[in-house]
Amino acid sequence: MSTFVLIPGAWHAGWAWRPVARRLRDAGHQAAALTMPGLADGDDPTGLHLQAAVDHVVGEVERRDLAAVVLVAHSWGGYPLTGAAHSLAERLSKVVYYSAFVPARGRSALDELPPEFAATVRTAIRSSPDWTWAPTFEIVQRALMQGEPEQLQRFLFETLVPQPGNYHLDALDVPELTSLGVPVAYVLSADDQGLGRPDAAADFIGRLGVEPIVVPGPHESLLTHPEGVTHGLLRA
Repeated sequence: MSTFVLIPGAWHAGWAWRPVARRLRDAGHQAAALTMPGLADGDDPTGLHLQAAVDHVVGEVERRDLAAVVLVAHSWGGYPLTGAAHSLAERLSKVVYYSAFVPARGRSALDELPPEFAATVRTAIRSSPDWTWAPTFEIVQRALMQGEPEQLQRFLFETLVPQPGNYHLDALDVPELTSLGVPVAYVLSADDQGLGRPDAAADFIGRLGVEPIVVPGPHESLLTHPEGVTHGLLRA
């Protein structure tokens, strides 16, 4: 039996992991789906920095006194995962990036995006009264959940919450995760278009030096294909 600690991507909270978490529990494992600071419904996102998300992951694992943890992150969640793993190494049995950013030291999430799009996002963050960034419906439709029914796309769009801008602007100053000696895996959605650029997944996987485990579905396959994602995590 493993203990899976599940970190959501940008604009999401622990609810996004529920279909997968339930299947992991049905398979005999423990699963805890976290919500990062500022991303629960009604949270105040003002003034939050990436370190707050890192500290939250560390704090939750330590508060629950979890051991032999499989730490999993979706999408932007690769940032708090990477930062937290360095403090939790002795508690980890494996780290799994699932259609996720694999941070490079000193590079923010926006640094991984095409420059023109990154500039647009920076402008949106700096012009927001609470320094947040929310996705457009077009992003949901074309990048996160392409090919799915519009009713489902709109449901996701209306469920997402604005992300603290500094979560995207801040970079990590930690060594590469591969230096920890903890087993690492990468699970990739077959039709993923949500990592910002066409070659992003190949770059991220290359930073880990692993062969990806491919699961069906778009970037949001944890919602559209939870059975496949669960099998992928169990194989990782």
